[in-house]
Amino acid sequence: MREARLRLLKTTDGPRNTEMLRLTLQQAVAELGGLGGMVHLAEAADRELRLVAAVGLPRVFAEAWEDLALDDRAAPALAVRNGTFVWLRAAAEPGLRSRTFPEATGLAAVPLAGPQGPVGALSVVMPTLGGPDPEKRLFLQVLADWAAERLRQSPPVPSPVSPAWWQEPSGTRLQHAMRAVEVGVWDWDLRTGELLMDEAALALTGLDPHTFDGRIESWVTHVHPDDMPALAAEIDKVIADRGVLSIEYRLRRPDGSINWIEDRGQLIFGEDGEPVRMIGTAWDTTQTRMARDSVGRALRNMSDGFFAVDADWHITYVNVQAERFFGAAGNLLGRELWEAVPAVSALGLEKRSRQAVADGTPVGFDIRSPATQAWYHMRLVPVPGGLTVYFTDVTEQRAHEAERARAERAAVERAARMEELTRALAQALTVHDLAQAIADRVLPPFGATGLIIQAVEGERLRAVGAVGYPQEYIELLTRHRVAEVSPVIEVLRTLTPKFIGSLGEFTELYPELADYLTAGRKQAWAFLPMVASGRPVGCCLISFARPRRFTDEERTLFTALSGLIAQSFERARLYDAEHTRAQELQRGMLPRALPVLPTVTTAARYLPASEGGEVGGDWYDVIPLSGARVALVIGDVMGHGLAEAVAMGRLRTAVHTLADLELPPDELLAHLNELVSDLGDDFYATCVYAVYDPSTRVCTVACAGHPPPAVVDPDGSVRFPRFAPNPPLGAAGPPFETVEIELPEGSLLVLYTDGLVESADQDIEDGMAHLAQVLTTVATIARHPSSGSTAEGRRPGPDRRGNAIEDIDRVCDAVMSALLPSQEQSLDDAALLVARINGLPAGDIASWPLPEHPTAAGEARRHVREQLDEWHLDDLTMTTELLASELVGNVVRHAKGPCQLRLLRGQSLVCEVSDGSPTTPRIRRASDTDEGGRGLQLVAALSHRWGARYTAAGKCIWTEQLLPEPPSDQAAYL
Repeated sequence: MREARLRLLKTTDGPRNTEMLRLTLQQAVAELGGLGGMVHLAEAADRELRLVAAVGLPRVFAEAWEDLALDDRAAPALAVRNGTFVWLRAAAEPGLRSRTFPEATGLAAVPLAGPQGPVGALSVVMPTLGGPDPEKRLFLQVLADWAAERLRQSPPVPSPVSPAWWQEPSGTRLQHAMRAVEVGVWDWDLRTGELLMDEAALALTGLDPHTFDGRIESWVTHVHPDDMPALAAEIDKVIADRGVLSIEYRLRRPDGSINWIEDRGQLIFGEDGEPVRMIGTAWDTTQTRMARDSVGRALRNMSDGFFAVDADWHITYVNVQAERFFGAAGNLLGRELWEAVPAVSALGLEKRSRQAVADGTPVGFDIRSPATQAWYHMRLVPVPGGLTVYFTDVTEQRAHEAERARAERAAVERAARMEELTRALAQALTVHDLAQAIADRVLPPFGATGLIIQAVEGERLRAVGAVGYPQEYIELLTRHRVAEVSPVIEVLRTLTPKFIGSLGEFTELYPELADYLTAGRKQAWAFLPMVASGRPVGCCLISFARPRRFTDEERTLFTALSGLIAQSFERARLYDAEHTRAQELQRGMLPRALPVLPTVTTAARYLPASEGGEVGGDWYDVIPLSGARVALVIGDVMGHGLAEAVAMGRLRTAVHTLADLELPPDELLAHLNELVSDLGDDFYATCVYAVYDPSTRVCTVACAGHPPPAVVDPDGSVRFPRFAPNPPLGAAGPPFETVEIELPEGSLLVLYTDGLVESADQDIEDGMAHLAQVLTTVATIARHPSSGSTAEGRRPGPDRRGNAIEDIDRVCDAVMSALLPSQEQSLDDAALLVARINGLPAGDIASWPLPEHPTAAGEARRHVREQLDEWHLDDLTMTTELLASELVGNVVRHAKGPCQLRLLRGQSLVCEVSDGSPTTPRIRRASDTDEGGRGLQLVAALSHRWGARYTAAGKCIWTEQLLPEPPSDQAAYL
């Protein structure tokens, strides 16, 4: 409402000053809920404020405010002097202290701004002690600023008042002001009956000021006879209640015309407290009344129903449509609503009507007429002293809305199904996933019972996915060639879907295929071509168990589905092919079989990522070393793809090469780090390299950014060796820390990649704890020894070796199934390498220190003869003596002590000669005249393998000889 008042002022184009000020006052009084308002303008010459416009104020009050000195304590003067809003209660205002206004009133004033300061004030009399709130103050100031701006744009003298207006006697100024605002003022002496009326009031009634005798009795004769009783009763009530007069009535003018007049009056009391006078204002409301009557006629005959009740629920108005709705006969006015119209209570309107009046809030709702079954929208609007009810027939509208809602729901359901299918197809990686997505998202909404996806492969169609068909029928379809006549061939040729709704229609179109109908057990079909990149790649068949009439909407939807399915099918086929190649590549990169060794029993598992078709970078290996030692290695090239697979292959080859050089684990990782760094900045790899020496049962381990291995002791306890945190290969810098782990007989050494213990839902610490729990549970498998020395000091037979491998396989399977259940999706590859540790028996190890003297070679030959005789290896005695003598001779001639000889019996016979020199011998070709240089050639010729490795004290030269076949009556010892 406040904004509407401002818009009204701003759109009022060019009013005269007085009219403009009156309009401003009317808006201010209405917005602030005031009793009246006034505008004062300043006279610069005599420093006074003069009243130029007033609204709603009695004459006696306005006369007291005609002239104000600028230094007065009144609110308008204070507003002009201070240039700000002023609020004064009646007790502080001289003009408000009269009995005309009670004590519980006040005056709010704001200045009218001018170029050099305030030029006047706008004031509103308000019946409140607290004054206007901040929002109303702001609105009052906005009105004052607007009025001041209009005054600056107009001549300084208010129009239509003459230029001599300010010099006229003060008694006439109020008349000019009242005339300007077109409000008549009257003063009625209740005791004498004298009635004083100003020119405006006389003009409203049409009375001649020269002939009117100023008596209330004379004026009453002009009141319309029908309105006189109500007017007299209202006046008596006001006098008795000491209230305020407010009434509208008809007045007959002397010329015979009738005007509607609205009077507002207030009592003036004498010294005895009794009312002696009544003063008030009068307005001509004829035009307003006529407009109201016009609205009433329109309201009476409008198509919507309308009725009104008073506070006692008596009907005060009812239009024609409402009478028809209620089916009421006779006059309803003045009767109680619930009694006159029982249907109101039957429709539940009574409760809602009473609630709306109690809440004071309009409410709207729809009801249905039991008699006509028509729907109506009811709106209950509480008004002062009653309730108004509007209602409209919305039966047709609700029918349209229901139809539209059904269509919208169907569209939403279709869109939801398409969205779900699109999402499911986007997530389908394989052709099997695609068939399952279609079966789950397409068949149920349409009531379909069968699905077949056929792919074009050369001249044949192959069923790559099927739901709801027996396997015999699928095999029957697979035997058909593409060139044969069928609906599938037709849709592939025309690239247009084909819909067959019954068995009869199918038989009529394809009589030669009638036998297939019995085998398929379907009665309606939708054949959808799958077209990708402009060429047919297959056909999707959706079938139904009962005959079906395909609507245009279903045909359109199936056609759209065929395009989505085709794109997903082509992608899934490519994924299947790529995934197959990736798996073949991965299998080719990993060891085909792990070596069978007497000192460790190993088994491994590799599980590729279940999402994504690219090959991973996880790898593992078991490498036999000299001296019956074994290297166990596991690693992970970060990332997936062919480049990572190539990097993994290069690393695995490099590890084999470096292992043959007998490098310690830390040096080997240093060389691998250089290799990974040379691959590029985007390549990183983690690795664990462990070397187990069965003669000492000590495993030396180096780690580069990889999870530490797990050690399962024979009692079932699990421990993880502590490593200093090393970055992965490619980001690390030597030296790498090595850790020596003592491994008891029968313990397990478990190496794994992070894909086994880490996932999106589990961090690596929790995964390692889970791994430890699983290993503890299955440790009983490792407690039964599968290798070790027998009473005769022999290796276990093949039956025990087979059992050992089977036990380790069971450990691997248990770990993989517990940490990576088959139903879960894995985003990373996972590799596992488990080794059960077996030490060399003390009886299979012989070691002797040798002097740094030429006699050392003879001692070495003697020790060899004696030990081989004890081991029953006499067939190897002569060869081993020559090898030991040559190696010891080289130490005596070219190296330095201390010198030591060691023999190991395992899968082969190992002869080792150690010294304190770091220089390793090299084979060279000796000429015919050279006296030496042929010793290493002799060693290479007599041994199966030979080599050299560095030790902590120097180096070790070793040879291996194959053991002779055991007698046929003994087991083939390992």
